[in-house]
Amino acid sequence: MTASAALLERHGAAFAALSAVPHDPAAYISVDDDALLELARVNAREQQLVTTSAALIAGEIARRSSTQLGSTGLAQRLGHRTPQELVRVTTGSTKREASTSVRVGQLVTSPLVQPWLTPVGTAVAQHTLSVASAEAIRNGLGEPTENVTPAALSAAAAELCELAVTIDADRLYILAREKRDAIDEAGILERERRQYAQRSLRFRRLPDGMGQLNWTLDPESAALVSELFDRATSPRRGGPRFVNPADVATSDAVLNDGRTTEQLVSDVFLQLLRSGADRDSSQLLGTGAPVLRILVTEKALAAGEAVGSSDEPSLGHGHLEGESTTISKPTFERIACGATMHSVTFGDKAVVIDVGREQRLYTRVQRAALAARDGGCRWPGCERPPSWCEAHHTKFWARDHGKTNLEDGLLLCRHHHLLSHNNGWEITHTDGNYFLIPPRDIDPQQRPIPMPTKSAALRELFGV
Repeated sequence: MTASAALLERHGAAFAALSAVPHDPAAYISVDDDALLELARVNAREQQLVTTSAALIAGEIARRSSTQLGSTGLAQRLGHRTPQELVRVTTGSTKREASTSVRVGQLVTSPLVQPWLTPVGTAVAQHTLSVASAEAIRNGLGEPTENVTPAALSAAAAELCELAVTIDADRLYILAREKRDAIDEAGILERERRQYAQRSLRFRRLPDGMGQLNWTLDPESAALVSELFDRATSPRRGGPRFVNPADVATSDAVLNDGRTTEQLVSDVFLQLLRSGADRDSSQLLGTGAPVLRILVTEKALAAGEAVGSSDEPSLGHGHLEGESTTISKPTFERIACGATMHSVTFGDKAVVIDVGREQRLYTRVQRAALAARDGGCRWPGCERPPSWCEAHHTKFWARDHGKTNLEDGLLLCRHHHLLSHNNGWEITHTDGNYFLIPPRDIDPQQRPIPMPTKSAALRELFGV
C-alpha cells in the first residue's frame, strides 16, 4: 500500500468513527451535567484534531502552489489564483476559514517563511495548540521590525504556546498583543495611527428596503461610543441602581420598555444623530436636521390622500426619496407630524409641481425637485445617488444662455458632469423624456440614448 493510500485509509477510518457518533438530540437529553461537560471537552479535542489536519493539508497545498512555481504550481495549474481559493473551493469552506488554514498550515510545512513562529508551528503539529490559538498568537505578535528582533518574538511565541493550554483563543490574542507592546513600546503610537487610518462607516441599502450600517472604530472612538452605548443599556445589563428618585424612575422605564435592547439602542443613536444635525454649528452637515422627502402625486392629493390630511383615511401610498420601497398612508401621515418632512408633489408627465418652501427655490428646493425626479445621476448605467450629484444645465449656462429651471436641469454625478462638458456629449429633452447625444467620434450618427429616471418611486407612480 502506498503512503497516499495509507493516509487516505486512516482519514477514512476517522471519518467513519465520527459518523458513528449519535447526531440525534434525544441521545443527549438523558446525559447528566458532568458527562455533558466532558463530552464538550472531548468534542473540542476532536475538532482540534480535525482543524489541525485541515491546516496541514492546506499548508501543503500552499507549498505546492508557491509563487516561485508560477503557472506550474498546484493552484494555478487547476485554474485558481491562490492556494486559499483552491482550498476554499475544494473544501466548501469560507474565504476566512481557508485563509486561516493556509496561514497556520504554512507555519508547519514552511517554517522558514516566518521563522519566529516556529514554536507555534511545532505546537500545532504536536496537537498541543489549536488552529484558532495559533492564529491568535500570529496576529497578536505581528512581525519583526527594526525595534523588534525575530528572536524576541520567537521567545514570546514559545511562552504563549505554553499558556494556550489554559486559556481560550480570544484571551490568548490579548496576551499576545500585550507582549508585543511590552517588547515594542515605541510601536504603540504607530499602531494607533494605523488603527485610526482604518476607521470607516459604510451604509448600504438592503433589497427589502432596510438599511445597514457597518461602523469600524479606532480604540479611542470606540471608547466614546461604548460609553454612550453603556448609558443606554445599563439598566438592561444589571447596571448600578441609582439613589436619586428621578434616576431610578428613568432606569425602571428602560427596564420596562417593550423594545428589545437592540431596538432601544438603535432608537437612541438615531435620535442622537437627529439632534446633533439640528444643532450643527460647524456647517459640517449643512443647515438643520435631516429632511425626509415624501413623493406623492397630485392626483393622490386631490383624492384626499394628502400628507397630513385630517380626512377619513383611504387606501394609498407614497415613497421616500432615495428608497425603493413604498410607504403606507398611515406612515407618511405620521412622518408629516414631524418638522423634518417635506412633500414633493407631481403633476402629469412626472413634472414636479411643488417641493415645499424649505429655502429659496433657486438653491436647495430646486435641487430637491431634481433629486425627487431623477433619483440620482441620469447617465445610463450610473448608480450614484442624488447626494453625489450636481445640477447640470442641458442648455449650457454660458454657451446657450440656458436658464436655471427644472425642465432644463438634470442631475449628473461629478464624473459624468465633467464628461458631458469636456467630451462633447449633449442632452436633449422632449415631454419630460431626456436623451443623451454622443459625440460623432463615438457615434457618427449621434443616435439618442434614453436617460430614464433612476427614481424607483417615480417609475412606479407613473410607469416611466
